[in-house]
Amino acid sequence: MTTVVTDAPTAQAGAMTTEAEARLHLAAVYRLLAHYGMDDTIFTHASARVPGEADTFLINPYGLLFNEITPSSLVKMSYDGELRGPSNYPANMAGYVIHSAVLQARPEVGCAVHTHTRAGVALSCLEEGLLPLNQFALEFYGNVGYHDYEGVALDLDEQARLGRDLAGHPVLILRNHGLLTVGHTPAAAFYLMYYLEQSARVQMDVLATGRPFRLPPDAVARHTAGQFSTSADRTKTGQRLWPAMLRLLDETQPGWRN
Repeated sequence: MTTVVTDAPTAQAGAMTTEAEARLHLAAVYRLLAHYGMDDTIFTHASARVPGEADTFLINPYGLLFNEITPSSLVKMSYDGELRGPSNYPANMAGYVIHSAVLQARPEVGCAVHTHTRAGVALSCLEEGLLPLNQFALEFYGNVGYHDYEGVALDLDEQARLGRDLAGHPVLILRNHGLLTVGHTPAAAFYLMYYLEQSARVQMDVLATGRPFRLPPDAVARHTAGQFSTSADRTKTGQRLWPAMLRLLDETQPGWRN
């Protein structure tokens, strides 16, 4: 008997065709960041476009832990910083500066995720940035942008440089600051952040040994990067993983959808 294996998902997981879907999947991103230890109390942020509204996006309410965020608690705002709809919380100003810049610079992006994890911040402080040390990191080989630190992201003038440095990349290392990923869907942006984080953790673990390390040849690194969806069809990134992540949340955090 012949077994055929395909990487093509059977459905568009995490698709955002309505505001309700965008709210649900973005809330899932926040809950998953907390579940996997990639949150930073009430700080850092993820955003998603509002379908059908050219100038609006969703972001976390400033003051809630990520494991408290629900679809209905997300803040809706415009690229001009205007709140759209009632909210008991404001939006994080740095979150507004970063995410409005990213979403305006990259019209194909549906979701952006930014973190301050220990490993991610440590990696961002290294002159060499992300090394192609392992299979996790090789997914991003030749596809990483870097943005120099300018202070807390409160200056609107920084937006143009954020967009420039992200360019066509799926990930951006914010030097001396943290990590950022973008994707067509929340599923894609979370998937990329999860594996960028794994790459950072492994790299810092390897460097901590103080032992010599081995890098694969450039040809192997380029070939491996081409085998991942981030280098092929980025619209499919994270599609197979996302339904399992939603099941995980339903099991471990009942009520998160409300």
